[in-house]
Amino acid sequence: MREVGGTVDYRLTEMKLEHIPEVLAIEQVSFPTPWSQQAFTYEITQNNFAHYVVALEGEKVIGYAGMWLVLDEAHITNVAVHPNYRGKKLGLALMLEAMRQAILRGAVRMTLEVRPSNTVARELYKKLGFKEKGLRKRYYTDTNEDAIIMWVDLRSPETQS
Repeated sequence: MREVGGTVDYRLTEMKLEHIPEVLAIEQVSFPTPWSQQAFTYEITQNNFAHYVVALEGEKVIGYAGMWLVLDEAHITNVAVHPNYRGKKLGLALMLEAMRQAILRGAVRMTLEVRPSNTVARELYKKLGFKEKGLRKRYYTDTNEDAIIMWVDLRSPETQS
């Protein structure tokens, strides 16, 4: 268990099927177009490229992060924290764990897409060494919002902290 912001004891563990209902609840309050139960089930049971982690307070899912690992590149698919637990550095902990897992699995760089309007996430990613490297026009079909493509070199000293 770890202390986050002095108020939350949590542990990070691999996402399992029994976590999906709570992950879906967080997904629904976090994203305009949430992933489905079938999508998460496929990711953790069929997709050999996928690796997902959950943050648990006791047995309650309070956050999660996922990535695909293809050759030496990791692609963050999603990161979300339950609204009651935001602002307690849990997103940072989830991203650091994803980065750690990516490195252990041989990744040398990591990428993600983020909405320009998601300033909290963008600041977190910048803090972790991610750099804005491109734009995907109208990437988010729900709002036609562009996606900022961010990359980080996992071998860089600034990502090793």
